[in-house]
Amino acid sequence: MELKAVGASYRRWAPVYDQTFGAITRAGRAKAVSHVNARQGKVLEVGVGTGLALRHYKDGVEVTGVDFSPEMLEKARAKVEEQRLSHVTELRRMDARALDFPDDTFDTVVAMYLVSVVPEPEKVVAEMARVCKPGGEVVIVNHFAREDGPLARLERGFAPFADLLGWHSDFPIERVLGSEDLEVVERRDFPPFGMFTFLRLRKRPAEALAEAV
Repeated sequence: MELKAVGASYRRWAPVYDQTFGAITRAGRAKAVSHVNARQGKVLEVGVGTGLALRHYKDGVEVTGVDFSPEMLEKARAKVEEQRLSHVTELRRMDARALDFPDDTFDTVVAMYLVSVVPEPEKVVAEMARVCKPGGEVVIVNHFAREDGPLARLERGFAPFADLLGWHSDFPIERVLGSEDLEVVERRDFPPFGMFTFLRLRKRPAEALAEAV
């Protein structure tokens, strides 16, 4: 999707996102946040959206959130203020393809239901890896295309409507697995209907990266 289409889509979704897509994706969000809480440390949530996950982070986690949609960020900031979420240190508008943070900044970088929305997802994952500390983790929760079966046919049927839906229904997982900096340490499908995948990637230590070059 082009960035202009992403912005337009999420302007439409922002007023009703929490009650619609946000409700469907609750299980994956809970799984990701639970894992992040166990790790603690500095966390970057890329595609923070309306801030649905923010209140679930626990003490010991310092959260920075970024999103391209000002309408979504407005709702996230309202949640931070209303719920007095002191563990959320910053919310910023940002293009995920060019994260404005130094290398090796965060212990965990998480993206929930983002990679099938953004243009150039490979570049987004590369940026997530860049700002993650060596030995840290990149956590992705997303829907990925199935190769066969009824769900695969349904995904292909919805594919032409990506700009309207705000995401690619036929998005292949291979598009987020190409970074040499990252190794897969966990991959798990979960409800509803196994539609979504929890993907945990570890950034290789600096010495491992040097040996690979």
